[in-house]
Amino acid sequence: MNCLSAPERAEAISQIQKEEYDILIIGGGITGAGILLDATTRGLKALLVEKNDFASGTSSKSTKLIHGGLRYLKQLDLALVREVGRERAVLYRNAPHLVIPERMLLPLIVGGSFSKFMSRIGLTIYDIFASVKPGEKKKMLSKEETLSIEKGLNEEILLGGALYSEYRTDDSRLTLEVIKTACNLGGVAINYTAFTKFNYDNEQINGISAIDTMSETRFQLKAKQVINAAGPWVDEIRENDGDLGVKKLHLTKGVHIVIPRNKLPIHQSIYFDAGDGRMIFTIPRGGATYIGTTDTNYSGDLNAVRVTKEDVDYLITSVKKMFPATNLSVEDIISSFAGIRPLIHQEGKAPGEISRRDEIFITDSRLLSIAGGKLTGYRKMAKKVTDMAMERLVNEFNYKHISCQTRFVVLQGGDISDMGAFKSDLEKSLSGMGISEERAFYLTHTYGSQSLKILAELNGEDKEIALAIAEMNYAIRFESVHTLLDFFIRRTGRLFFDPLSIEKLLEPVAKRTASLLKWNEERIDKEIQSVKLALKEIVQFD
Repeated sequence: MNCLSAPERAEAISQIQKEEYDILIIGGGITGAGILLDATTRGLKALLVEKNDFASGTSSKSTKLIHGGLRYLKQLDLALVREVGRERAVLYRNAPHLVIPERMLLPLIVGGSFSKFMSRIGLTIYDIFASVKPGEKKKMLSKEETLSIEKGLNEEILLGGALYSEYRTDDSRLTLEVIKTACNLGGVAINYTAFTKFNYDNEQINGISAIDTMSETRFQLKAKQVINAAGPWVDEIRENDGDLGVKKLHLTKGVHIVIPRNKLPIHQSIYFDAGDGRMIFTIPRGGATYIGTTDTNYSGDLNAVRVTKEDVDYLITSVKKMFPATNLSVEDIISSFAGIRPLIHQEGKAPGEISRRDEIFITDSRLLSIAGGKLTGYRKMAKKVTDMAMERLVNEFNYKHISCQTRFVVLQGGDISDMGAFKSDLEKSLSGMGISEERAFYLTHTYGSQSLKILAELNGEDKEIALAIAEMNYAIRFESVHTLLDFFIRRTGRLFFDPLSIEKLLEPVAKRTASLLKWNEERIDKEIQSVKLALKEIVQFD
């Protein structure tokens, strides 16, 4: 049984009800995914359940960077810079297809967050503590050199610049590949399966009640240790086990807007001052550029996080201040996305001042909950909480202690010794099929070595449609796709970064999906309408 094969879902759900798991994880974002992989590689029987799709919350709506931690230098948190720098190096080794080195330009401006002097010192410290490779170390630039790289920068406030190293990723693909790797090693992950309540034996949690949100079937799941890794929903889950106590989440919203690349024709990623003490990224991706992020308190509906006109105006105004010649307007936006950061509340601190460190909560009933943290640090977060679960299994259930194994676990698709050669060979193969080399970059950095499975199924005269259908074939069999939005948002990123392509692809992909998942005409229409609604919502601002 392949738990990530959509046609085998019913069998998988039937099977998990018969088992008792060592560890049961609530939440299918990057933290829960990391815990599943950590537990599985220690030889533990582990199950992950997610109420929506994998990575459907915060883990598909980040700035999509494997940070080296430059922003933490402003807070003088050198230990955190060192930690995320080391983790970035581990992730680059284990998932080279998903972690793409980027030279980031830092414009230095009058009254900015970074002076020339502090930038030189700070970036030198960053290079050391973030384990930056020799060829990727910082380079300080004069005003003239900075303008020669990016002519559109505001000359009136520009003092100079610096080039430093960051790594770009696809957050939802990273989450998915961690889950796929865990499942290939014996773990189990089921999406669209919601927690409803805890079950107890002598006041100790021994499992949960859950519901398959697709069939509305209710069932019980048994486990020795339950871990709550539900991101922004962590406190909601904790409340089911009693009082939250002193420590609570502080939720903040981060918004990104996406524009056609020619509307802001930058030559590399840029990290610049917004003018209010915050910093903003502009990052090219394919034919688009995304801009963000905001950082504002959030207390609304976690299941319907919206981008507001105020969010959009803030980002556009910030861009125009740094790039005065740009004629950017709301009408230029092709998509947007908003995510919620589950930070640990610190009294009296503004959203941007709150620490991004993670924290673990333990209750008398033995519930472990983890919140906070960053995408880059997911593996260390998973290690911490799995260490605690392992300790309990050793002490209370006489398990043999096994330490963390994930430092050298290559993620699925990452088994490529020479990424450049792989991409070059793929370009040649695609060229012979009449497909652009841009698609070779996309396939390489979306699927890695697994892209060969997709190409093997390529069939049809229209290559763009044929490629999307081949991707959907793969996603249904190996990536637990159950809706068109699963595919267009979290498996391929098309809804956010190439929404104009969807009009052409929607009906052919829906037709193929229907044949594989046995959809009737009513379901097909419902799925198509859900995508059309999403295409409207990503450019509607309250």
